[in-house]
Amino acid sequence: MKKIAMLRTAWILILILLLATSVSAQDFQKLDKDPQDIAYLRASRVSMPMVKVIYGRPSLKDDQEQLTDKISYGKIWRTGANEATEVKFYKDIYFGETLVKSGTYVLLTIPGETEWEIILNSEIDTWGAFQYNPEANIAQLKIPVKKAERLSIFSIGFKRINENAKMVLAWGYTRVSIPIKFTEEYYFAKL
Repeated sequence: MKKIAMLRTAWILILILLLATSVSAQDFQKLDKDPQDIAYLRASRVSMPMVKVIYGRPSLKDDQEQLTDKISYGKIWRTGANEATEVKFYKDIYFGETLVKSGTYVLLTIPGETEWEIILNSEIDTWGAFQYNPEANIAQLKIPVKKAERLSIFSIGFKRINENAKMVLAWGYTRVSIPIKFTEEYYFAKL
């Protein structure tokens, strides 16, 4: 009788372990194929950041896939993958010709073949562009598209130009350079 009770207890424990393993395995989904990345603009490698961008990095699968296979011209885009791209300005800046206060904003775009509309929006912590509210726009500008060598993974980087900078969006053969001007002498001196 004791032996049967011990066997029954052992089987129950094994069953519980199997169920617990399958339940915990369901808590984790596959790794994201479009990982998050962060781009910083700094005066130097050891200085505090001036701008930080957090974005998802979608990719073109092969040499045949085109940018328009992933995004639609004329429609609002999250400017990356998954969560909407967020930009943090550590100090007040000029985004194009618009003065933007320090803080965190969503970077949205409306891609086009020859120019992209760039939008800074104050509604952060959103997924994609599904919750886009044009009334929360802080700044909008149109930037002409330039062509360059093919880049299969969407990337955002910065190019410093004298006391100013450009935030460069790059994917496929497309490059869009967004002008950023700093308002404080602190930045001018370090660039």
